[in-house]
Order: sequence, then structure tokens, then C-alpha cells
Amino acid sequence: MNFSAHASDPLRLATTTSTENSGLLAELLPAFTKKTGIKVDVIAVGTGKALQLARHGDTDIVMVHARQAEDIFIAEGFGVNRRDVMENDFIIVGPPDDPANIQSDKKTLIALKRIADKKASFISRGDHSGTYKKERAIWKHAEISPLGNWYKEAGQGMGKVLLMASELGAYTLTDRGTWLAYKDRLSLKVLNEGGVLLKNPYGIIAVNPALHKDIQYLKAMSLIAWITSPQGQQLIDAFQKNGQRLFYPTAIQDVIADE
Repeated sequence: MNFSAHASDPLRLATTTSTENSGLLAELLPAFTKKTGIKVDVIAVGTGKALQLARHGDTDIVMVHARQAEDIFIAEGFGVNRRDVMENDFIIVGPPDDPANIQSDKKTLIALKRIADKKASFISRGDHSGTYKKERAIWKHAEISPLGNWYKEAGQGMGKVLLMASELGAYTLTDRGTWLAYKDRLSLKVLNEGGVLLKNPYGIIAVNPALHKDIQYLKAMSLIAWITSPQGQQLIDAFQKNGQRLFYPTAIQDVIADE
């Protein structure tokens, strides 16, 4: 494959702080570079910011986790060739004494209602990330508009929000990958998990090269092809923190299942 137009330029990947914080990219990208010779520069931001960078042509490819926002991005013509990559799930974590008593019911909507009724401290990402979009969608499902001093929007990445929640004895919604990467530093516990509402799928999308002359489309497609290949999917499947899998490959589940 000919990459001569940008032969020495790294591929620019805008992705989520949760993907970066988990340590997954440090496992995946060196293997991709070894296989293809393509170096990758990672821009770790929230999903909203990643898609904004892509709209402006400031990245070649995005890997994010907010399907509705991804579909809009593609429908508007900014992205092409989206592929499913992997999924994990969201969880609600909070102080071990669980002042809102959310652990007593497995239903996520009831958990949020109890937090709101108790006005228990809740730290939100507040940064238009995929996690923030998911959190706001769940509040909406619960028919709650979180307002007041108990609800704080941090405007920070997932790792920093977890550290803030731990320090303040607050609840928060987090992806499981970042939780597992940070849990040993936190005075928090998992209090609500499971169910369709908390699923967290990731997709990868090439930026439309027709819109910006400097987009490295062939390199972007090379990463898409590799990360959805058996090799890339098997690395995702094998990646663990503290003995637990962080992500489940979704591009070729049948291939993984047969291994």
C-alpha cells in the first residue's frame, strides 16, 4: 500500500480518555506499528471533542463510544467506513457506605432515583464525552433532571472524575475499563451494574478524505482493517487488568469464539 503522500507522518487517532486510561492502546498500537510500519499519535479526549476534531480535519480517524453521535457524524458526511470494534459496560460506583442505598436494587433507573431523592453527591464528566452522553441519557430515561449542589459537572476525563469521586465520597458513572485500571487507588466500590442501559459499544471511523486534503485515509483504513482483524480482535480479547478482561471484541466475535 502506498502512503507516499504522508510517508513519514504519524496517523492521528482521536479517541476517548477511557480508552487511553485503560492502557489498551499501549497494548494495541505498538503491535499495529510493528505489523504495518505506521506510527500512531493518540489524541485522548472525550467523544464529543474527538468528533469535533475530525469535523475540522485535525485527526485522521476516531475511535469513540457514542453510537447516536457517531451516526450523526457519518450522516453529515464527516466520517466513512465505520466498524464495530469492541464493547464493555458502564457501572455506577460510589462510597462503600452507600448513603443512597442504591446497591439494594439492581435496576439502574431506581439507583439514580435514589441518588437524586437523597441528594447524594454525584460527579458527572460534564465534558460531552461518550460517558457523559450515556449518563445524561440514563437520567432522561429515569425522568430526572439532575440539578442542585449535589450534582457536580467536572469537565474532566474519566480517571480524574474517579479520583474526585473517591476524594469527595461521591457516586459516578464510569466505564468498567477505567474503573479496573484505577480501582486500587480509589475508596469506591461497584454499586450498580448489568443491564442493557449500561452497555458501552465502541466504533472506529475514518475521517472523510474528500473534505480535507491532509487526511491520511489509506493509513486510517489500514488501522481499521487491522483492529477488526483476527490479530487485533484477539489482542483486545486478551487484554486484562487485575486479572479481568476490560473489553470484548465485537468485529468478528465468531472468529474469537472459535479460537
